[in-house]
Amino acid sequence: MSEDLLRYDILIQDALRGAVKKILAEVGRTGLPGDHHFYIAFDTNAPGVRISQRLKERYPQEMTIVLQHQFWDLAIGEHAFEVGLSFGGVPEKLLVPFSAIKGFFDPSVQFALEFDPGKTAEELPEELLEAVEELARAEQEMAGADTPVGADQDTDGAEVSPAAAKAAPSAEASGNDGGGEVVSLDAFRKKT
Repeated sequence: MSEDLLRYDILIQDALRGAVKKILAEVGRTGLPGDHHFYIAFDTNAPGVRISQRLKERYPQEMTIVLQHQFWDLAIGEHAFEVGLSFGGVPEKLLVPFSAIKGFFDPSVQFALEFDPGKTAEELPEELLEAVEELARAEQEMAGADTPVGADQDTDGAEVSPAAAKAAPSAEASGNDGGGEVVSLDAFRKKT
């Protein structure tokens, strides 16, 4: 058998990430239609990912967010998306490059995509990586500052880690903080 010099695997991954980008862009413009909602798993160590130090400590390798009833400021860029969600009653802004996405799932129609993070032909622009590093430094300097504006906002963006998702939902996730239900993407995958 010949060697795959065209790298079809990378081309397909990039095309599917482009589909996720188009889906999120449409939702950013018009909102979620019908019962559609998304679970998006991503590598928290991937280049260009921007999450708070608090979330980074809690989810050092992988995190899953839920875009359902309440999220804000969904912005889609060329290489990444940004969204506001609440975690345990604390509002957060996340910046996630499309290349960091590990999984995308819409349980309303049983649609799922899996990705191999880092397996992409797309290189993140140096300006984006520098901006993320600069923001992370500024956030570290501001750590311990006053509670962010809008801290009383709450969403369904509960975070999910693979280990936590396999266990019973935590008190934080199942409490009345409006954080949503913790579930695992594995719970929706067909068993073979």
